[in-house]
Amino acid sequence: MIQNEREIRKEQVLHIACQMMTAARTAPKGKGMDIIEIGMVTGDDIERLSEELYIIYEEKGLKFLLRDAENILHADVIVIIGTRQQTHGLNCAHCGYQTCVEKPEEVPCAINTIDVGIAVGSACATAADSRVDTRVMFSAGLAAQRLGYLGEAKCIMAIPVSAGSKNPFFDRKPQA
Repeated sequence: MIQNEREIRKEQVLHIACQMMTAARTAPKGKGMDIIEIGMVTGDDIERLSEELYIIYEEKGLKFLLRDAENILHADVIVIIGTRQQTHGLNCAHCGYQTCVEKPEEVPCAINTIDVGIAVGSACATAADSRVDTRVMFSAGLAAQRLGYLGEAKCIMAIPVSAGSKNPFFDRKPQA
């Protein structure tokens, strides 16, 4: 049997995305509290994500949103990572408030946000080990958050993943 890489590439990228999600799940977390939410976006849901970026562009007028809306269409899969909002009861003041009780509900716990960053780093390290192309995008993460792709999770970051001859996310120009 002969298998051409082009015929199994997407399957391989999806497998790597699953490994990235596992790496994010097993990443260290503040106080050992696992409130990270992780998902994988494929197919038509990537197109919906792109459309949401155009809507956000209309609201905010930030040109990079147009670029990112086009770039993510070249992804085979997008890994999304966010957090449920829950204070850790440390009263550490890292969020800017002296106690967790003083912190307004809409202000994220800094530990939660740090946990997302560590999980994203672990997922990206796994992607790099597998030599697939990625880019961390807070813009696509915001679109995923607005669409409720991870339920009520906040601080969502998106990692589009591709395996082609050129990284469609690196120079941030759409692939021809």
